[in-house]
Amino acid sequence: MKNIVLSGVVAALLLFTGCSTKEPAVDSKANETEKPAVEVEVVETEVVASEDSAVNSSTSSSTSNSDLSMADIEAQLSSIYFDFDQFSIDADMQAKIETASEIGKNSANSFNVKLEGNCDEWGSDEYNFALGLKRADAVKKAIVAQGIDASRISMVSYGESNPVCSDKTQACWAKNRRVDFKLLP
Repeated sequence: MKNIVLSGVVAALLLFTGCSTKEPAVDSKANETEKPAVEVEVVETEVVASEDSAVNSSTSSSTSNSDLSMADIEAQLSSIYFDFDQFSIDADMQAKIETASEIGKNSANSFNVKLEGNCDEWGSDEYNFALGLKRADAVKKAIVAQGIDASRISMVSYGESNPVCSDKTQACWAKNRRVDFKLLP
């Protein structure tokens, strides 16, 4: 009888404890700078007749140019790759750091930068989130040393959850050990 009660209690405990949730580590400084939510007023909709619906072509082209400009700048920023289980920047990646810093000082000086740390599939989720954040921090320190203002940089770690390659090869895993640059308005 004791065995039945004891196994019932153990089963109930296992049922109610559940699994822990896993969330990416985010730079706490980026969260502090976010502004509190502001309530927005309801916007009234307006119907426009088809003959009045022509859009000024200069307005639409200027909007797409700014979007295209941001995308073009982001395309010039190369990912920084790391060795297995490492977060130190190799000498062969230093040229990419210098290029990113020059772009950040010149053409991207009006944008903020988000550094996205990524890992391969080896290691636990928690370990990879921490390693991705260390990699992003190493890149942040390197570009700050090149003259980029640290307040323009935020960091996030995706751990192993954002792979660019899913093959089970050394070359594929090497592509996933990286820090990506993303521009923010």
